[in-house]
Amino acid sequence: MTMDNIKISVIMPVYKVEKYIAKAIESIQTQTLKEFEFLIVDDGSPDNSGKICDSYAEKDSRITVIHKENEGAPSARNRAMKIAKGKYLYFLDSDDWAEPTMLEDMYNLAEQTQAQLIITGFYIDTYYSAKKYMTSDYIPEEKIYTTKEEFRKNAYKLFDKNMLYTPWNKLYLAKYIKEKELFFPKTLWDDFPFNLSVISDIERVTVTSKQYYHFLRARSESETAKYIPQMYEKREEEHGWMLDLYKHWDIDDKESKEMIARRYLDRIFGCIENLSNRQSNLSRADSKKLLLNMLDNPRLKKCLKYAKGHSFYLKIMYFTLRIRNFYILILEAQLITFVKSNIPSVFCFLKAKR
Repeated sequence: MTMDNIKISVIMPVYKVEKYIAKAIESIQTQTLKEFEFLIVDDGSPDNSGKICDSYAEKDSRITVIHKENEGAPSARNRAMKIAKGKYLYFLDSDDWAEPTMLEDMYNLAEQTQAQLIITGFYIDTYYSAKKYMTSDYIPEEKIYTTKEEFRKNAYKLFDKNMLYTPWNKLYLAKYIKEKELFFPKTLWDDFPFNLSVISDIERVTVTSKQYYHFLRARSESETAKYIPQMYEKREEEHGWMLDLYKHWDIDDKESKEMIARRYLDRIFGCIENLSNRQSNLSRADSKKLLLNMLDNPRLKKCLKYAKGHSFYLKIMYFTLRIRNFYILILEAQLITFVKSNIPSVFCFLKAKR
């Protein structure tokens, strides 16, 4: 393989994943598409992750390992994007893995439809223990969008299916990304703002219902298990980004407004649950103050007006927000935390019903 026939640049940031990194690397090495470069960025990982990556690079010329000081995943991805030679870019997380035909199928689909962005279905594997897990299927409707207008009118369906948040179920046309000078911002949960910048003015998007990527959930040390002091402020910022996107698109139909409202309320419950996180050292009084601040936000009242409870579970959640009872809301959040930690199968079922 020469540097001019690289079809896809696979980019993977690495930090403290020595237990998972081998499977991630091997899932790319065994891809049916062979014309790729694999840019692995060791983001100052303090464990053996970097050494493991080096050992694979010694035996596979397609793998390039970059070692740098720890600055976070956005910086790691951006570093690799600047030197990527492929026609398309693909972003892999270092504790997940991909089915063997993923790159080939995405590449062929992109070439056939001249897409600037490919979106695929994916799996979420929720682990109960080291070997026991359940798989949830995330499957979008197949569609080829050839105009901005058509994509924008239907984007709410993709948001609803969780298709537009992460980078790992997508193939990006490198020319489009580089011409727009798009990079991952240095912020918490950088995937979402990056993808918003990608779809802001995109025209040609192809969606396939095929699933390839396995996202592994329930790592005890993962971000989702931590108490995040700035979570509410971050969610408010994200909601502002969504409103700005739809204003830029000039889309104000009832389906899109309902999706945005429901998405906001879902994240408010995440913020309430965050207050009851075991790692939080907040006092009862501080928790109550922060919760009342959330409940007093005019955005909440507006979203409760537009959002529809698509399930009995959601209707209960919306009702508790409307009655504004601190003790009920905290109790509900503690119950959600307990179910998530101890009965993940039930949690996944309820989450899917949202």
